[in-house]
Amino acid sequence: MFRTAVLSLLAAAVFSGAVLVAQAQAPPQKGPGYGNWLPGSQKDKKGDDPNVRAVTGTIRMVDDSLVEAAVVQLKNTKSMQVRSFITKADGVFVFQGLSTNVDYELKAEAKGMVSPARTLSTFDDRKRAIMHLKLENKKQ
Repeated sequence: MFRTAVLSLLAAAVFSGAVLVAQAQAPPQKGPGYGNWLPGSQKDKKGDDPNVRAVTGTIRMVDDSLVEAAVVQLKNTKSMQVRSFITKADGVFVFQGLSTNVDYELKAEAKGMVSPARTLSTFDDRKRAIMHLKLENKKQ
C-alpha cells in the first residue's frame, strides 16, 4: 500500500514536470491579453512625428491657487480655428497634435477673470511646451 502511494506520487510529479516543460517550450498564443505591451506605452510607436508637438500647463489665480473649470482657448493663428479645454481640480490643460509650422495663441478665462494671451511660436522647438497662465485682469 505504501509502495503504491509513493509510486503514484512519483508518477504525478513526473507528469507535472513534463507538463511544465511542455508549456515553457510552447510558442506564445495570441489572445485578448496585452502581453508585455501596455496601452499608452511608447513601445508601439515607430517614431515621433517631427512636425507634431503639444502644449501643457496650469491655470492659477493671482494668489497662485489652481483653478478648476477654467476655459483655456488655443487659437491657430493661421486658420483662426479655436480649440478649448476645461480644467479639472488640478488646473492642468493639455493640447496635443499641434503643428510645428503654426503659431498658437493661448488664453484662459474663469471666475470673471482672464489671463494675458501667450504665444506658442514656430521658433519654439520643444516637442512638449509647458506654458503656465495666470488669471489677472477682470473680464470686460
